Amino acid sequence: MSAAAETRNWLELPPEVTASIISRLGAIEILNNVQNVCSQWRNICKDPSMWRSIDMRNLGDLHDMDYDLEKMCFHAVDRSCGHLLDINIEYFGTDELLRYISERSVHLKRLRLFSCYDIADEGLSEVALKLPFLEVLEIFICPVSKHALETIGRSCPLLKSFKLNLQQCKSFHYVSDDEALAIAQTMPELRRLELLGNGLTNEGLQAILDGCPHLEYLDLRQCFNVRLGGNLEKICVECIKTLRRPYDSTHDFEFDAGVHDTGSSDEDTAKQTIFKGI
Repeated sequence: MSAAAETRNWLELPPEVTASIISRLGAIEILNNVQNVCSQWRNICKDPSMWRSIDMRNLGDLHDMDYDLEKMCFHAVDRSCGHLLDINIEYFGTDELLRYISERSVHLKRLRLFSCYDIADEGLSEVALKLPFLEVLEIFICPVSKHALETIGRSCPLLKSFKLNLQQCKSFHYVSDDEALAIAQTMPELRRLELLGNGLTNEGLQAILDGCPHLEYLDLRQCFNVRLGGNLEKICVECIKTLRRPYDSTHDFEFDAGVHDTGSSDEDTAKQTIFKGI
């Protein structure tokens, strides 16, 4: 077969097929490159249905970028025309951006924030009040207070899945049940809860078991203040379908969460945990 016969013209693909292919790319790639290929692709990229899910995944090297991720995200939200259901923000973001999203995306079901240090407690709390349909919330390496968590829980009654991961980056000796108590008191409909690297103790875990009776998945990896045993462990095993224990491997976690022991026993040593996105 000749080379000419093997050549395929991408512009001849049905629009719905092209849209399906493009939708698998991230928002940054679409806005920076894909929409500039031709007028046909640009029209497809302007369709609000393309922006029901916005993934702003990036490597975090913001100073080396020749574009503004926040402005780009504002633009992507505009293109959704109120149909946005799922958004992922990494290494950037402000209270203003979250407010903009919540005001134009009242039906948002999933919000993921990774390393968004410029988003304050007040901003997160204000946004939660405007997202009553939120079902999935994922927060990684972002400062969140007990008050903000309580506001989220009370404002988002449909919340089924909550990830509050890598909070141990606050301190290698971080010990607190504040987050656990806030979750237990305000998020009774949770089915899935991930607390990798949290500072909760057995008391916080017991509160979660009492306050979240529908839990099916509980991730306690690197929660080194939890001492599973006796009746507490029995309750976990009987009530939770999938239980990830404090010392379980993190090899399947989406980021590197390697733990380095100082040489003491597992139960007594102070752990040093290094988190790095991959």
